[in-house]
Amino acid sequence: MAVQKFEVVLDSARMITPRVRELAFRRKDGAVLDFEPGQFISVMIQSPEKLLRRSYSIATVPESGDELLRIAVAHVEGGRATSHLFAMQPGDELPAIGPAGRFVLRDDGHCRYVLLATGTGVTPYRAFLPELRRRLKDPKNSVDLVLGVRNPEELLYGEDFLAMEEEFGNFRFFACYSRDMPETPRERDRKGYVQEHLDELALDPAHDVIYLCGNPGMIDAAAEYCDKAGFPIANVRREKYVSSN
Repeated sequence: MAVQKFEVVLDSARMITPRVRELAFRRKDGAVLDFEPGQFISVMIQSPEKLLRRSYSIATVPESGDELLRIAVAHVEGGRATSHLFAMQPGDELPAIGPAGRFVLRDDGHCRYVLLATGTGVTPYRAFLPELRRRLKDPKNSVDLVLGVRNPEELLYGEDFLAMEEEFGNFRFFACYSRDMPETPRERDRKGYVQEHLDELALDPAHDVIYLCGNPGMIDAAAEYCDKAGFPIANVRREKYVSSN
């Protein structure tokens, strides 16, 4: 899939958590961006000093009828790029490049996918949902998704993953809260950081495929855990989100 250069126009925006703004773009040329779930786009933002390039995973759910290009942007205090993106209004335009990235689902045969994320690192997993739904119809496949956030208000796209858990008995959604737990915790709500709960997942190098997306600290800790457990390198796939301003 060739990387393209194009202009995007902001169609709409909404706050999906107190610190994360979802921006929904359309291509200025009217084309629909063809992408593989898990890929990202880069947007170009002109600051007073230089042209900034920032990359964001595509959060659009394929096959949902949604033709807008959605990204989730976490606010960075004093950040040049996020200040611009949070100030954008419908009709504003940006240059963009994409899609790019190899953080996609592969043909792994029967397995358990263990999808670990922190914050906006969960956005590619939202795009995975239609393909995961197909694979989960085979009971020999399963998915454990673990999302780490500060508090219940920051559980971005949580409703999508809770709906998957309701639909499929072989899909489990864990939420790890580093600061505040919900007033009424679910069975799979946990206190602490994602990497502190890996033992509970009973990871199996012979059967599991691990995806890591989000905070570099979580990714490094989880990757080290998997290495010590004997996972093949090809079965631990990662995408680090470095906080950018």
